[in-house]
Amino acid sequence: MTLMHDAPADHGSTGGTDGATGAAAVEPTIVTMSMAQAINRAMADALDADPSVLVFGEDVGVLGGVFRITDGLAARFGEARCFDTPLAEAGIVGTAVGMAMNGMRPVVEMQFDAFAYPAFEQIVDHVAKMGNRTKGAVRLPMVIRIPYAGGIGGVEHHSDSSESYYAHTPGLTVVSPATPQDAYGLLRASIASPDPVVFLEPKKLYWSTGEVDLAAPIPQLGRARIAREGTDATLIAYGPSVPVALAAAEAAEEEGRSLQVVDLRSLVPFDDETVCSAVRSTGRAVVIAEAPGFASMASEIAARVSERCFHVLEAPVRRVTGFDTPFAPPKLERFYLPGVDRILDAVDDLQWEDA
Repeated sequence: MTLMHDAPADHGSTGGTDGATGAAAVEPTIVTMSMAQAINRAMADALDADPSVLVFGEDVGVLGGVFRITDGLAARFGEARCFDTPLAEAGIVGTAVGMAMNGMRPVVEMQFDAFAYPAFEQIVDHVAKMGNRTKGAVRLPMVIRIPYAGGIGGVEHHSDSSESYYAHTPGLTVVSPATPQDAYGLLRASIASPDPVVFLEPKKLYWSTGEVDLAAPIPQLGRARIAREGTDATLIAYGPSVPVALAAAEAAEEEGRSLQVVDLRSLVPFDDETVCSAVRSTGRAVVIAEAPGFASMASEIAARVSERCFHVLEAPVRRVTGFDTPFAPPKLERFYLPGVDRILDAVDDLQWEDA
């Protein structure tokens, strides 16, 4: 599974000349690329800009990772900056902790969402707590990249939505992009952060494409965005659920209903201001996420909206989530994941008869 890149392996080098004019070739600042390419480019640009940045994990070097997200980085920056590790997730994260404590900025890859669980003790007990334990004297500027969620026909241990575990853990920033632009910008912001970031990458969106402005300012972590304007109800989503929410809003428009879509982008810090302002403007809200609904990120979002927007809500906040079961086998995946029909059913149930 080889991903083709828009640029040669040196990703953004402005060297060389235009054969017709002899002038130096200049890369355009706005480039159409896939999310996979945007993440690759963000790491390449960070490696190029800061010698303290390192990339490592299982098969990320010569192979370029199981999804080829690190393709070309080892060839360009050398095996001292992008290198393979043993199959030992706890060791990968533990090594990153030591490096971050000593001035480096490691970016580590977990091959799949559930493969990160062996490193969970390191993440919860050390990565998340080091800054608090040392009263801020020791910070851990590190990023843990995790391909997560379903939509690719993966079997068990390859399609978990594990965001609630990390969001529940104080001391971690948790990010999940839904567009190539955000994948690039939020990863650059995560690598630059002085504190640890769990960067959740929706696997099914790796091959989605869009324009990426490489010259755009690095975004602030913890800020949501309005992905679509609407007046009747607000759909709140993140990561892999954002395109589904947008598709539902498109379908609702054909039925004469205007749905607003909020893309959280960051789960922690959580942007209460943008989310609650959006819900107040419509009076109705549906939260959409792939993870099981019980004790979930979707539950937290629904609770926060209910507490802060109670007096303007026209109906209880609804959730459309995965089911409270282990992830479904590939042939049943489409029944497990939130889809347009389930979202529209939830919207229809928002007590419109009382409006």
